[in-house]
Amino acid sequence: MGTLVSYALDGGIATIGLDDGKVNVLSPSLLAELNAALDEAEGERAVVVLTGREGVFSAGFDLGVLRAGGPDALGMIHAGFELALRLLSFPAPVVIACPGHAIAMGVFLLLSGDYRIGAAGPYRLMANEVAIGLPMPQAAVEIMRQRLTPACFNRALLLAEQFSPDNAVEAGFLDRVVEPAELPGAARSTAETMLGLNLDAHAASKLRAREPVLRALRAAIDADYAAVTS
Repeated sequence: MGTLVSYALDGGIATIGLDDGKVNVLSPSLLAELNAALDEAEGERAVVVLTGREGVFSAGFDLGVLRAGGPDALGMIHAGFELALRLLSFPAPVVIACPGHAIAMGVFLLLSGDYRIGAAGPYRLMANEVAIGLPMPQAAVEIMRQRLTPACFNRALLLAEQFSPDNAVEAGFLDRVVEPAELPGAARSTAETMLGLNLDAHAASKLRAREPVLRALRAAIDADYAAVTS
C-alpha cells in the first residue's frame, strides 16, 4: 500500500500492518495509507487483521505535526477519530493484534476493533492526555466509555493510569493475551473463525448494536472539530 502500511490478502483475510520503523505514529501519511488499505479490504469483503510492528501497535499522533499546529495538526486529529469511527462501523470483522504499546490515539484505535489480542510483556496501554496537560477530547471519551469497565474508564481517562497486558483484559482494553511469538497465529486463527459469519448479518448487527455509540461518537467528533475551528 505504501511505505508505512502493508497489505496482504490471503483466503478472505486482509492483514494490514503498521510499520514506520519507530513507534508507528499516526501521521497524516500513515492515516491516509491505512484508510487506503481499509478501502481495499472493504472492496474485497475481507475480514481484517490490523497489527503493528514488534513491541508497538501505535504511540498515537505525530507529536511533530501536533506541535506545529495549524491545518495539518487539525486535519490529523480529525482523521484519527474518523478512523476510529470507521473501524467501529466497518462492515467486516476487525481483529486487532496488538504487539506491544498502545498509547493515546493508538489505544483509541485498539478500543475500536471487534476482537483485540495483545502480546504479553512489559507494555503500556494508556490514554496519557491528562498526564501531559491535554483535556481529553470528547471523541476519545466516547470511545473509551463504550469498551472499558466503569472503574477502569474513570482511572484511564481521569488519572491517565497505565495498564499492562496483565490487567488489560479485565479492564476492557483487550479480549485475550498471548505470548508474542503466538500473536500472528492467534490473530489469524481468530480471523478464520470469523470467515464463517454471514457478512451482511454481521454488518447489520454491528450497526444496530453500536448505534448509540456511533451516534454519540459522530456528535463528539463534530463538536471537537467545531470547538477548535469556531
